[in-house]
Amino acid sequence: MNSLGLTTNEAQRRLLADGPNVLPTAKSRRFIQQLVAVLREPMLLLLLSAGVINFVISKILDAAILMLTVCIVIGISLYQERRTERALIALRDLSSPRALVIRDSVERRIPGKDVVAGDLVILNEGDRVPADGKMVSSSNLHADESMLTGESLSVMKRPNDLVYSGTLIVKGFGRAVIEITGAKTELGKIGTALQTIEIERTRLQKEVDQIVRVVNVAAISTALAVLVIYGLTRGDWTEGALAGIAASMALIPEEFPVIMLVFLTIGAWRLSKRRVITRRAPAIETLGSVTVICVDKTGTLTMNQMSIQEINVKGELHLFTNDEIPNRFRDVLQKGLMASPINPFDPMDKAFHVLTSREDNWELVREYPISDELLAISQVWKSPTTDGLLVAAKGAPEAIASLCRLDEQTRQEVIKDVDDATGRGFRVLGVAEAKFNVQGDLPESPTDFAFEFLGLVHLHDPVRPGVPEAVAECARAGVRTVMITGDYPGTALSISKEVGLKYQAGVITGAEIEKLSDTELVDRVQNVSVFARMVPEQKLRLVRAFKFNGEVVGMTGDGVNDAPALRAADIGIAMGGRGTDVARESASMVITDDNFTSIAGGIRLGRGIYANLQKAVSYAVAVHVPIFGMALIPVFQTNWPLVMLPAQIAFLELIIDPACSIVFEAEEADPGIMDRKPRGTKERILTRQILGTSVAQGLGVLASVLFVYFWALSSDKSDDQIRTLSFATLMLGNIALILVNRSRHLSIYQTFKQRRNRTIKWVVSGAIGMLALLINLPILREAFHLSYLDGSDWLLVFIAGLGSILWFEIYKVRKRHD
Repeated sequence: MNSLGLTTNEAQRRLLADGPNVLPTAKSRRFIQQLVAVLREPMLLLLLSAGVINFVISKILDAAILMLTVCIVIGISLYQERRTERALIALRDLSSPRALVIRDSVERRIPGKDVVAGDLVILNEGDRVPADGKMVSSSNLHADESMLTGESLSVMKRPNDLVYSGTLIVKGFGRAVIEITGAKTELGKIGTALQTIEIERTRLQKEVDQIVRVVNVAAISTALAVLVIYGLTRGDWTEGALAGIAASMALIPEEFPVIMLVFLTIGAWRLSKRRVITRRAPAIETLGSVTVICVDKTGTLTMNQMSIQEINVKGELHLFTNDEIPNRFRDVLQKGLMASPINPFDPMDKAFHVLTSREDNWELVREYPISDELLAISQVWKSPTTDGLLVAAKGAPEAIASLCRLDEQTRQEVIKDVDDATGRGFRVLGVAEAKFNVQGDLPESPTDFAFEFLGLVHLHDPVRPGVPEAVAECARAGVRTVMITGDYPGTALSISKEVGLKYQAGVITGAEIEKLSDTELVDRVQNVSVFARMVPEQKLRLVRAFKFNGEVVGMTGDGVNDAPALRAADIGIAMGGRGTDVARESASMVITDDNFTSIAGGIRLGRGIYANLQKAVSYAVAVHVPIFGMALIPVFQTNWPLVMLPAQIAFLELIIDPACSIVFEAEEADPGIMDRKPRGTKERILTRQILGTSVAQGLGVLASVLFVYFWALSSDKSDDQIRTLSFATLMLGNIALILVNRSRHLSIYQTFKQRRNRTIKWVVSGAIGMLALLINLPILREAFHLSYLDGSDWLLVFIAGLGSILWFEIYKVRKRHD
């Protein structure tokens, strides 16, 4: 076995030969399946019905226009579905299990699908085994194989034992050489399909589904009413059926489901570009409601790049500069290194490897791993030149003091030195050594050795760039940042000051939490934002306490023991870089760079996605008001010509759909979006205010169209002229609604000036161009029952259409000045 792993070229060659390391998954829907799903939409069924009726009454051109519109709508729907599917595939690739392998002698984190036979993988607690392989080294490694065997007890793995794809490492660490990948693994033979992105109906989608169902019932009732009224008053039941279909089409909000699907899926894809992977769709909705973010200090607020800055031996400090290291301080470094893994993964272990090196030919005899009962690691070594064994230990200072059985005075001196170092922001480790010359077996516990306390090592972990600014931004947005760490209170408070957390209420330690009742903890967490000496199991109590106070909680985690808290939080946030697979599977979001600034950026983008979603829904409601009004009002008078025939409504849908799913989805977030308070969790997408504003906007457009309609009627215009003037005004009013709804605060001019949206010019220019073709090309003009417009007519419809939303522009200006 090559201890340096495969080379990149060899791994690539094997990947091409054997294929990716993936299991059978559900296949994408075929084109026919997608087409059938689209054809089931109510709007398309109505269009097809109108087309059939026109064929029956020999209006061949009208029928052809409707069928062409059906084809265009199907094309747009299939494009949107394909776009959504591609985004989902990209998200699945991003959130797939990962593997830590050695390639070209360097540790690399790669997607699980890129693992090949012969890869040397490193397995740590919380990892899922990426493929079937054989252990080459292990340290107290246990695997949960229940998904294969049904056996709930974990299995200890020793060198030459087999490990299987998909099983979970629950304890220890080790290395394995991969032998079988993909469908040929034991898991692949069972035929299990793993899905990492969960597509589920969100609360928001269910809310919209309910709205659509209610409106659909109203649309059917309206269609029947129009049919009866038209048939009885005009005596033409066939034309009445077309008028009923038009009224029904005008009312059905068929854009709503498309808006939900496109915004949530493409929104998740956009978040992934900001290093935030959404594993569960509801997380996008919840981002805008988060009021508390609980974050781990190490690696999230700080760089997780430890460096040894000082060593304390019996109260004397040595600061690391370019000076020679005295022997008594070097001895602490050497023993700290001997209590570290040979191939370190933890940054604290790596810090010792940077400053010193292990003596040659020493043999590792046994390791006593860190445990919840003893926060220290001990390793037993055999020297090639001397008899007896050397035991090196390092860990939490109180644990090392306990191993060394220090007297009370010495213990208090160590505690004083620790408090001094942590108060200056250092992480502190204690180091000890023991000699073992007894013949026979080693003791079962490191507490049986006679350890000697050597000194304290002070490590520094710098704060990540941008974190203080991100914490301040979250505070402005009404999101409170809470720091959770296993470090000493002094270290925690020092870092909290550096990043700008509110620390005036002090710090609560894990030991204090254990003494508090649930009621007392609920009261304490209202003011305290720094928690120190915490263990993962206590995070769950914190989540419950915050939620009891009505907070919407985001909780970060990276370990196996973090899983319960991640599941209990409103948004569980797993660390993608150092996080275990178990943490990722329990979380609803994954931060790929483990950086708090990405969490803050995710909240900002999540709020922007939801705000744009509200704009799209608001626009869809507003635009249906004048369409429905103009489809319904002319029915009640026998001498009033119909304006909204099925073909006209279908044409409008060709503008409305792209506007909803493309223009508003691509809109930049409001610069002040992080200056608003979090959204209530029970707040509906269509609040009373938004619904009222949308209806008012729609009524404004309807009033303009009716003004033009009745003016044309009183001017003895022909039916086709009346229809053309009204339809053109409605089209331009539709464009005005798109422009005015891009921002609820900025004017149309300011929005164009301050925000980029490449899609807006294509949709607007396309809509105006299509309207011009419709009116100026004789064949289209005849097909849509329209007439030619002269210059004065165009001036009238432009003023009436674009002026229909002038009142809302004035309202925005007054609102900004209030």
